Amino acid sequence: MKSDEIKLVNGTFYFDIISPFSYFYVKQRHQLEDRVNITPTPILLGGLFRATDNRGPGEIEVKRAHTYQYCVWLAEKLGLPFRFPKYHPFLTVAAQRLLVQEKADWTMIERAFDFVWAQGQDPNFAWPEFCKHLGLSADTQKPNAPEIKAQLIANTEQAKADGAFGVPTLVIHQHCFWGVDTIPWAIDYLNRPGMFDEPAYQHAGQIPSGL
Repeated sequence: MKSDEIKLVNGTFYFDIISPFSYFYVKQRHQLEDRVNITPTPILLGGLFRATDNRGPGEIEVKRAHTYQYCVWLAEKLGLPFRFPKYHPFLTVAAQRLLVQEKADWTMIERAFDFVWAQGQDPNFAWPEFCKHLGLSADTQKPNAPEIKAQLIANTEQAKADGAFGVPTLVIHQHCFWGVDTIPWAIDYLNRPGMFDEPAYQHAGQIPSGL
């Protein structure tokens, strides 16, 4: 099949600006854009963790330094500006609600990630600046409308229903690809759509726990 005959498939990208790996993914998404029509969907990572009985590395002391230093290394490898906010993890409820409220496109989403991970800013401490960076008025209020709150919760619940357990996660054809390092896997899947029906994949997905 010629490249100009390749049909785009739909995919859902679940993210939270708390995640440096989501930042890296957003910056690498162009590898997928000629194959996948990606719908960016804000969720609350903390809510997803609670729903899936999971924890992030920032909550596990022995993993914090290793993971954060790996992020520094990966940013260097990718040639991306990178700076941690003063505190991490931090609350992203207001910022994620704002992205829901504004029906944020990729431009706004990328600006949100740049504010946090390129500038090292926490929106909670610099809300007017965050809003201006997104292209909004500096006096934009933190969203408090019930329907916006409900939509962010619904997005998070849908992420769980789709099989997500962390971010960044791209869902294509009910298959979850979690982490920035799964972009090549997603591309291989698109080139080999029967991948998950192959015996080795079926076996790996059904191995019982020995604990």
